[in-house]
Amino acid sequence: MLETHQQSGENRALLVADSIGYKIRGKTILTDVSLQVQKKEIITLIGPNGAGKTSLIRILLGLSHASSGKVERKQNLRIGYVPQRIQVPDVMPLRVCDFLNVAGKYDIAQCQQILDEVNCGSLLYSPMQGISGGEMQRVLLARALLKKPELLVLDEPASGMDVIGQQALYETIRNIRDKHDCGILMVSHDLHLVMAATDRVICLNTHICCTGHPDDVSEHPEYLKLFGDAIDGLALYSHHHDHEHDIHGNIVASEHCNSCEHNEHKESQDKS
Repeated sequence: MLETHQQSGENRALLVADSIGYKIRGKTILTDVSLQVQKKEIITLIGPNGAGKTSLIRILLGLSHASSGKVERKQNLRIGYVPQRIQVPDVMPLRVCDFLNVAGKYDIAQCQQILDEVNCGSLLYSPMQGISGGEMQRVLLARALLKKPELLVLDEPASGMDVIGQQALYETIRNIRDKHDCGILMVSHDLHLVMAATDRVICLNTHICCTGHPDDVSEHPEYLKLFGDAIDGLALYSHHHDHEHDIHGNIVASEHCNSCEHNEHKESQDKS
């Protein structure tokens, strides 16, 4: 049975998991998993399908009980959770503002402000059934932020997005960390597209295979054993640019943009 203890305010760790084990009907899902999340830290949890990532997240959130080990949380820890996806029935007439304020705790101004923060302010009165997958992830992120969380848990937040959409979302996540000083625990199946957005990677395959800075983990023998074949033949690169993209992938010249090419492209788009 999982034991949950409250930490003193002096401990900066938001959450600590110690020697977590988990079995279902005799099958071992997790073995001796330990981790901690600090304030303002972004941690990415990676691993193949069946590695136990979802089970671990459920245990950390208190939705499942571990078979062994314990979880300690900061006292009165506020957690915001962003699921991988949700399904809104087509027959339910639900606008984005209604979805954000289901509990009736927030006014329109608060909903607008939080949508602006995640770069989708124009969606306030849009029907939930009519927004794209990338927009949905941002709306879910906005809903989690309304709780003013100290810890954000994101389950495959960029699932189904193209590379440009993922880059834009990860930039938003970095900005959220910096503005709100919250810790972020992010689940992903793809290390390479989260490397710039994470401080520490934990590679899980029922147990923790390796952990550390992304550059170190990507060269670790256990990581290569799990993902080496999958990345063989792929050309990966780091993309540093002086412009930004909106949530639809269109180029938007930033205030720091010094590229005439991008500005000319934007002008030609405006004229057309």
